[in-house]
Amino acid sequence: MEINGLPLHALVVHAAVVLGPVSALFGVAYAAVPRWRDWIRWPMVVLAVPAAVAVWVAYFSGEQLTEANQYGGPLLALIETHESRAEVFRLVVLAFALVAVAAAALHRRVGAARWVLAALLAVTGVATVVYAVLTGDAGAQVAWYGVEG
Repeated sequence: MEINGLPLHALVVHAAVVLGPVSALFGVAYAAVPRWRDWIRWPMVVLAVPAAVAVWVAYFSGEQLTEANQYGGPLLALIETHESRAEVFRLVVLAFALVAVAAAALHRRVGAARWVLAALLAVTGVATVVYAVLTGDAGAQVAWYGVEG
């Protein structure tokens, strides 16, 4: 699929690599700084849900892009690395978005439920940032393959 001659993947991936880490940083802040929770919970959710959608659209549009083109050699190895990281990234960001929604919805909970949600939010938030960087780096290597050679 293309928009104005550009592959959808090249367009939507920017939303994924910006919204994913930004929403995850909000999630980590929500978990780490209890006095910010009232203020930060809805921006976290408003960023996390579109981030998950963008990552999934990027994943499926990347699959279409790969299937529509024939790749081989070193470029294929770079694409496979990018795809394997993207598979994990889409699951991690989905888990983060679900935990973010649950944390916001159960915001007034106290005790163990609050601590478990905060811990899950922190873990999935950090994983979201890590896999955004790893996946984005692998994608950049694919995009710049041959340009600097």
